[in-house]
Amino acid sequence: MVLLHTVRTQAEHFRSLIPLIADQYTVYALDLPGMGYSEIMPGASYDEPAMRAGVKRLLTELDLHDVTLVGESMGAVLALTTAADLPERVRRVVAVNTYDFRGGIARSSLLARVVVGGVLTPGVGPVVAGVEPKAVVRRILQGGLVDRTALREDYLDELLQVGRRPGYASVARAVYQSLPSLIAARSRYPEVKAPVHLVYGEKDWSRPSDRQADKELLPTADFTQVPGAGHFIALERPDLLADLLNAVA
Repeated sequence: MVLLHTVRTQAEHFRSLIPLIADQYTVYALDLPGMGYSEIMPGASYDEPAMRAGVKRLLTELDLHDVTLVGESMGAVLALTTAADLPERVRRVVAVNTYDFRGGIARSSLLARVVVGGVLTPGVGPVVAGVEPKAVVRRILQGGLVDRTALREDYLDELLQVGRRPGYASVARAVYQSLPSLIAARSRYPEVKAPVHLVYGEKDWSRPSDRQADKELLPTADFTQVPGAGHFIALERPDLLADLLNAVA
């Protein structure tokens, strides 16, 4: 099983999930290009095709087969497009709260809209991206949770530590600038040959129309809506996600 995280997070996003599935799977949790502790390459692209290339490189260089790809948010999009590219390696995709609609995190709160808007603003954007007060990051991430206590302080501290890496602010800004490429990637969904399970939190940022649009692109996909959960189900309900994954191992 390969786990793919989302924007401004890292492999540790799945630390509560991994112990619950480790008896059933050999688990790989990837730091996506430029994020977590992966190498920061000056001038690198962080659009969807470039991120997907990083995932494909993991699968091919480790020669992984019979892979279940599990992605949350941006990671869900990458799981689907990687499966489209590597049908001979991917046996199943579990796509959790696909981040492939306009607005995205800006739908979570006024604070998120202000901060992300500032990051994307020409001129001041790089400065805004490099300033991450803990209280602000906490509030923005909690906007993806119904149970705000699911954001553990030690996990938040690790995210902030990673955010202080030289060059990380440029990565963060480039990722936000590349979010439209995740919307464009929806055109690849009909190419996925592996079985797909779409999972959405009831209180996810996506609207019913967004979810229906993906169901129409993936008409044979299973569909689960998690009551009382938000965008970060791996943080909020790892038990439920583990039950779903272990049931199809």
